[in-house]
Amino acid sequence: MPETKPVQYGFSGYPFRKLSLIFLSILFLVVATTADDSSFPSSNTWRPHHSKKLTKPVVLLISSDGFRFGYQFKTETPNIDLLISRGTEAQTGLIPVFPSMTFPNHYSIATGLYPAYHGIIMNKFTDPVTGERFKRNLDPKWWLGEPLWVTATNQGLKAATYFWPGSDVPKGSWTCPKGFCKAPYNGSVPLEERVDTILSYFDLPQSEIPDFMTLYLEETDLQGHKYGPDDPRVTEAVANTDKMIGRVIKGLKKRKVFGDVHVILLGDHGMVTNCDKKVIYIDDLADWIKIPADWIQDYSPVLVMNPRWGKDVKNPGEKNAELVAKMNEVLSSGKVENGEFLKVYLKDKLPKRLHYSESSRIPPIIGMVGEGLLVRQNRTNVQECSGDHGYDNMFFSMRSIFIGHGPRFRRGKKVPSFENVQIYNVVAEILGLRPAPNNGSSLFTRSLLRPSGKTAQLE
Repeated sequence: MPETKPVQYGFSGYPFRKLSLIFLSILFLVVATTADDSSFPSSNTWRPHHSKKLTKPVVLLISSDGFRFGYQFKTETPNIDLLISRGTEAQTGLIPVFPSMTFPNHYSIATGLYPAYHGIIMNKFTDPVTGERFKRNLDPKWWLGEPLWVTATNQGLKAATYFWPGSDVPKGSWTCPKGFCKAPYNGSVPLEERVDTILSYFDLPQSEIPDFMTLYLEETDLQGHKYGPDDPRVTEAVANTDKMIGRVIKGLKKRKVFGDVHVILLGDHGMVTNCDKKVIYIDDLADWIKIPADWIQDYSPVLVMNPRWGKDVKNPGEKNAELVAKMNEVLSSGKVENGEFLKVYLKDKLPKRLHYSESSRIPPIIGMVGEGLLVRQNRTNVQECSGDHGYDNMFFSMRSIFIGHGPRFRRGKKVPSFENVQIYNVVAEILGLRPAPNNGSSLFTRSLLRPSGKTAQLE
């Protein structure tokens, strides 16, 4: 509406209002000429930012393995802070799926499925039905669901991956192409080389730039396992990870595409300290119930049991239920050191929030271990304090980070924590893909993303 105040005149007889408009016009031209390409519109409508090079949506998904939420406060992280200030952040961290391990979570991020549905139920496991052992096998029969790189290539887009778990498994239109799929994992490859390889894709002709890219960094996980999350060497790893993010930002800015690329920085899980004084020994139950070591497939942070009752037992399900009841009785009796920090379940009785029962690959008995505790068969396995993950995903120590930066992400937005199965749909929405069936919500994307379209109104 026009102002109703009397017009005031300044020097040379020009109205102050006209002088102001002239000044603002000059200022606008100066800003438009010098602005960095990372700038975003500040109006209440979002319009696609026209890059000097990119004319299509591009997503770069970066995983910092084992980057526990809160690590970003350990030291100065200017580059991560920049992404946060200009993007969307999960305010109290990203919630992993259970078990909070590397392979199940990376594949849940990629497929939008809980481990019971995508098949990678742990980093290593034995199928109770077939007896086959999974240990980073590349046979597609293990890897169910449809990861983002497959969704993209099946629908005519290009994808590139660097060490992301499962990306070297041939599925659909994806055959792990030599030029765009760096595999198998090789921890000796410098982080700088990985970053520079991803950046080199932006030097390709427009039509050859991958629409979807992944990058894997593991330094925070390695140091966290070795020394525990509170060690100064973890702080150094955090600083180095931030340096790599800075290398990504600088490289994208140099190519004048930083404002157009959707950079998603996240982790797969957190980390917690464990020590040899925080151990539950299975042999301590021997006075009440004997559990053979060959019944146990894994001890901690998830106790995995597949009892072998023998062919003469006609009701193994009932025997399993009796075993679980007896174990819980003894563990909670106060007669077993740290026993109260282990609870054992039949898999179909696990808390529903874990989504960890609908798979024949999950053995019949699962033990939930207390935060930071270990389970061992006997006292011969003594260790110093270190770090671990894989625990109940409700523990805050298991949370990681989520930051989304780019044209579709809301600027300076804080959102409540969410499970990482939601990320598949977010990426699919940005890239305009038809998502494969998954456990995420198609409506969730509205909480993270600006609506698409030239005149879409922001909420």
